[in-house]
Amino acid sequence: MILYPAIDLKDGQCVRLVKGDMAQATVFNDSPADQARRFADTGASWLHVVDLNGAFEGKPVNAKAVEGILGAFANPVQLGGGIRSMQTIEAWLTAGVSRVVLGTVAVKDPDLVLAACREWPGRVALGIDARGGRVAVEGWAEVSDLEARDLALRFEDAGAAAIVYTDIDRDGVLQGPNVAATAALADAVSTPVIASGGVSSLADLEALAAAPGISGAIVGRALYDGRVDLAEAIRIVEEDAC
Repeated sequence: MILYPAIDLKDGQCVRLVKGDMAQATVFNDSPADQARRFADTGASWLHVVDLNGAFEGKPVNAKAVEGILGAFANPVQLGGGIRSMQTIEAWLTAGVSRVVLGTVAVKDPDLVLAACREWPGRVALGIDARGGRVAVEGWAEVSDLEARDLALRFEDAGAAAIVYTDIDRDGVLQGPNVAATAALADAVSTPVIASGGVSSLADLEALAAAPGISGAIVGRALYDGRVDLAEAIRIVEEDAC
């Protein structure tokens, strides 16, 4: 299982939200590039980056911060937030992003996602964010009637590199990930599933690593407040699995 330290960008800063609420943002670093460098120095093999402003506005907003991260982190970076056109996808992939995460457009413009998966095989992931099992879009501001499993199955044969599954009610509150729901989604599809939201301890990571079909875990607030030591977490979920 791959560990993805998270960098969430709001107004050019590295922040963490509570359940996706932009009004509940805690700033952890004024320099996202510095934060990326710290993660690199500790041994992170991937980064998960989200342009939070972009997710709400529907277009990239924190481009300068993302470029700084790409310059500071030599390993692969996956990026989500405000990516809703083929032009934006191409721009980010050309700029050095290894994988884009498409969320809102998976619901509102599925043909674009299918086309992107064909155009850039292995470099497009689905972002499925759920509140109470239903898919949320537009920076989690809107909740649809679509179930997370049903959305995932719509793209079963699209060739997506991964599904980033976020349980919004667990995000940023350090109450543990929804292992059961994540594992159930992984069991329903052949696409690798990356768990996001709620990781608060090494035990949470061990539980995710033990669940079949879960290929990765995103960790945010627990790294920033010291509940999870990144080097130890990498050893547990990546090195011990080898």
